[in-house]
Parts: sequence; structure tokens; C-alpha cells
Amino acid sequence: MRAAHLIERHPEAWHAATHHPFLDAVRDGALPADAFAAWLTQDYLFVGDLLAAQARLLARAPRPDHGVLAGGLVADEAEPPRRARFFTLLSGALDELEGHDADAARWGVRGEEVRPHRATLTYTDFLLATAALRPVGETCAALTPCMRLYAYLGQALAARGEGVAAPYRAWIETYAHPAFAALAARLESLLDRYVTDSEAARVAYRRAMTLELDFFTAHDYSMNQRACMTGIT
Repeated sequence: MRAAHLIERHPEAWHAATHHPFLDAVRDGALPADAFAAWLTQDYLFVGDLLAAQARLLARAPRPDHGVLAGGLVADEAEPPRRARFFTLLSGALDELEGHDADAARWGVRGEEVRPHRATLTYTDFLLATAALRPVGETCAALTPCMRLYAYLGQALAARGEGVAAPYRAWIETYAHPAFAALAARLESLLDRYVTDSEAARVAYRRAMTLELDFFTAHDYSMNQRACMTGIT
């Protein structure tokens, strides 16, 4: 199964995730600073568990491919050998976590002092359980939406140039960097290798896309504000 086929088979979920009101508010600078800080804190917790899920994937991966989860990720470096690919994913997650440390300091938030939101916990529980119990291919299918979605969003929002509001431009530029797109592509190369055209892989992909939407919605200021005004929770 090709990674691109999963997006093609789930166009509604992809469109909903890439046109979410939360992202519109980030792009326009309309998202209140405290709402962004809350999202950033939850994303910090998410990336920490994402790293743990990738480590579990490494432990269960075939030995010849142990090396796209610890080599450094540099956008213009040559494609790593098969045994280096899983290690590269782990390195990329560590780099992202360090970036979150810098963002957290900039926004004055401390992820270690915050409990995970229900949407965060549901998503990370799914990834950790999949990585621990399901075949390598299914785990790649579960991890792919997060990586490809953020790579796409970073590049799409950055393409607006000066149209992107200043408060969140630094965050957008992080995911617009070619290195992050390269990381997503390497995960997709593993998915292409290990995933057969199975319903289980499609279910894992769909579930991850749904959880991505839930994660955005949990921090959608406009939606939450309307819910408070109408009494809907």
C-alpha cells in the first residue's frame, strides 16, 4: 500500500484536518495567546508520547531497518541506509521535542506541570497501544497522519508569506522546514514497505486522522466559545 493511497481514500478526513478553524485562527493570528499556549502544552505532551511510540516501533521492527528511528535529520543529506531509517525517526522526534522546549519557554508554559487533555490522552494511548501490540505496518499507518499533516500544514501556511500573522509565524516555520517534510517522507517509505492493502491498516489510519481532528477541536477557541455561550459541552 502506498502512503498516498491512504490520503486518496480518505479525502473528507484530510480536507477537514487541513481546513480546521483552529488552523485558520493560527494563520490569521485570531487565536488568543492563552489558547495557543494551552495547545502548545498539550502538543508537548503528545510529542513526548510520540517518541515513546516510535521507540516501541523500533523494538519491534525488522533488524535490517533499525537504523529511519537515531541518525541526525538534515534536509539535504543523502537517503540513509535501510538500517538507519527507524533511528532517523527517533532523532526527528527528539528534535521536535527540543523545539517545543524552546517554544514553551517563549510562551511561558511548562508542559511537565500540566495534565493531558482527554483528546491528547486518547490519541497517545492509541499510538502507544498500536506500537506495542500491532504489526509494524499498522503502526506506520497510525503514525503517518500526524507527520504528513504537519508537514503539509507548515508548508501550506508558510506559503502565504506575509499573510501569516506574526504571533505564530515561528511555529509555522518549524513545520514548514524541508527537514520535517523529509522526516514524513521517510516514515511513508516505511509504510510503503511494510503495509499491505489491508483493512487493518486503513482502520489505523482513519482512527489517527479522527484523533488529529479531535486534538485540533479541543483547542478551537471559536467552537469552545460558542459552546460556552449556548451551554453545549
